[in-house]
Amino acid sequence: MQITRHPQNPIVVPGLFEWRKATVFNPAVIIDNGKFYMIERTAGSLTPCKNFLGLLESEDGVNFTHVKDEPIVTPDMLGFPYGSVQDPRIVKIDDTFYLNYALRPCAMNYYPTGVGIPERSIPEYPDGWGEDPGHWLTRSSILTSKDLINWEFLSDTTPLDINDRDNILFPEKINGKFVLLRRPEEYVGEQYGTEKAAMWITYSEDLIHWEEPKLLAKAGPGDWEQKKIGGSTPPVKTDKGWLVLYHGVDYDTVYRVGALLLDLENPEKIIARTNNFIMEPETYYEKFGFQLPNVIFPTGNVVKDDLLYIYYGVTDTAIALATVPLDELVEYVLDETT
Repeated sequence: MQITRHPQNPIVVPGLFEWRKATVFNPAVIIDNGKFYMIERTAGSLTPCKNFLGLLESEDGVNFTHVKDEPIVTPDMLGFPYGSVQDPRIVKIDDTFYLNYALRPCAMNYYPTGVGIPERSIPEYPDGWGEDPGHWLTRSSILTSKDLINWEFLSDTTPLDINDRDNILFPEKINGKFVLLRRPEEYVGEQYGTEKAAMWITYSEDLIHWEEPKLLAKAGPGDWEQKKIGGSTPPVKTDKGWLVLYHGVDYDTVYRVGALLLDLENPEKIIARTNNFIMEPETYYEKFGFQLPNVIFPTGNVVKDDLLYIYYGVTDTAIALATVPLDELVEYVLDETT
């Protein structure tokens, strides 16, 4: 499978403003009225690594500039002044933008080692912040907007007493219901049908009340997804099914990318799934960075002129772009499935 990395990679890098001085990564991307919009995850420092969301725009999907010189979403806006808002995914249904995000009520300190997982410590916060173990759980929620700049809280999509992230909405209702992918960390064990963190699917009529999730896909037998898997990008509708990119993590904490095709009318049915990864860290910017080495982490994809644009975080440091003809990728997923 030939997926082409853009020669200008990484296309978005840290700097320019204080709130994105240390790192930018894991963006949400959407095309609206012919223009590309990117919502980046940023941090102004690594100690603590308090994350914000910024908004950029582009005519060509490669050269992005900021719409605003300040974040559009901060943990303070969400009621968590010592928190961290992370990993946005975006879809537009009718005239409304829906932004999935993960929020940790307290941010960690990170000390990059340059050779592996960063060392971490817990900052000292006033007024009891961080003292309860629940303060460190990752919750997942939805914001809504009409203009991509002004956002309103809509709902928590998962229970607040577990770690749950990689929540991703489908871009349209299916059989009259909204559909959401999840990755609950604690849903592991015999009673859940999976021994490792996996992808789950759930439904809602109003985006507020969600049905009990169903197990969608477990970590496969391949070495590249030994540790866990999770949804990466919003599903893309094709005539062969919903195309979903997902990430797999091995025991060395290397992040790679696979793909699923889900039935158009019954998205909990997997039509096809790659046996092997379709992307892995290869270039210097995918192997070495400020934080976590050997990471490719897609969180945004859009289609223009039958070409799939894949936007992905690299080493929790910068944002890169790769492209592939959509039909070729779909056929590859179908052919590679056994």
